[in-house]
Amino acid sequence: MTSLLPLSRFKVLDLTRVRAGPTAVRVLADWGAEVIKVEMPDEAGDMLGSRDGSDFQNLHRNKRAITLNLKEEAGREVFYELAKNADVVVENYRADVKHRLKIDYETLKKINPRIVYGSVSGFGQDGPYAKRPGFDQIAQGMGGIMWITGLPEQGPVRAGLPIADLGAGIFCAMGILIALLEREVSGQGQWVQSSLLQAQVNLLDFQATRWLIDGKVPPQAGNDHPTSIPTGVFETKDGFINIAAAGKIMFKRLADAIGAPELFDNPDYKDDASRSANRHALNASIAEKTKHKTSAEWIELLNEAGVPTGPIYKMNDVFADPQVKHLGMAVDVEHPRLGKQTLVSQGMKLSRTPSSIRSATPEKGEHTDEILSEIGYDKAKIAGLRAKGIV
Repeated sequence: MTSLLPLSRFKVLDLTRVRAGPTAVRVLADWGAEVIKVEMPDEAGDMLGSRDGSDFQNLHRNKRAITLNLKEEAGREVFYELAKNADVVVENYRADVKHRLKIDYETLKKINPRIVYGSVSGFGQDGPYAKRPGFDQIAQGMGGIMWITGLPEQGPVRAGLPIADLGAGIFCAMGILIALLEREVSGQGQWVQSSLLQAQVNLLDFQATRWLIDGKVPPQAGNDHPTSIPTGVFETKDGFINIAAAGKIMFKRLADAIGAPELFDNPDYKDDASRSANRHALNASIAEKTKHKTSAEWIELLNEAGVPTGPIYKMNDVFADPQVKHLGMAVDVEHPRLGKQTLVSQGMKLSRTPSSIRSATPEKGEHTDEILSEIGYDKAKIAGLRAKGIV
């Protein structure tokens, strides 16, 4: 099955840990790339916690695993042998570590000019913060999202998921794929770089241009959309729902559907600017109507009227939703030791070559002997490496 996947012709050496780097590699692995996860024999573990934990298991599926002591010359020699026939190397060390280990892009380029080298860092490979340790929440703070998340005047609030980590990983994977496409023309690899800070700033999107173009510093807006009003959270008879009714046409549909056509005719709400200026009064009027029906009733009624409306789920509700099930966002895989696991699928589909979760996260060094034998090491040499603590 792997050979039918679109990235099956590519070999990836995975030096990543924690989240941002593994997120990049997961994209490549799920579309069929042959991924070899390289770990130090004596590595204490991962900041994500136990290897058996759900987070680690979800990040490292579809890989084979080798242990290799890259601090020793003999270990680096093995890595260089692997790199000779690899297409991609991905790492997320602190910017200077790969140079100290002598596994940086310039070194590997001399061994394999076609290598595409993906690096994820906290702040970039150079510049004033290059040597700082990177962490998602630090990047969230520096990248502006914490000052626009949360209720007005609440003070900074982190996003509820590691958006800088995930963004940097996805951007790195995108860059690697672009570099592989460009290599088909030039025949040369290149160094792909992403960072938590770059990703977070990029993901500010329209909030960033509110400052860069409009000269406005976006404030916290809570559950209201910063610019598209009315869009927000509204209380119902039995809970809460999201309603997005920005723009004249959508606002009229909403006003009619909730039995309050007078809202559309009110001069205080005549256009986007006035609805934004009077958002609190408008939201209160809408909420006065929504509290008289259940969430399910409003979701059906408003969607039927062409007004985007949806529930606000807890995590168990997310994966119980029929559309989430239809999209196949939870996928089962069998772990030889831990049994059946349910992992999160990719966020996109290809019509002919969809992603595939084919194998669970490997045990540490599970395929060491197998991988070494593939590059010409016999049993005696492998035993010698093991005796010296190289593998």
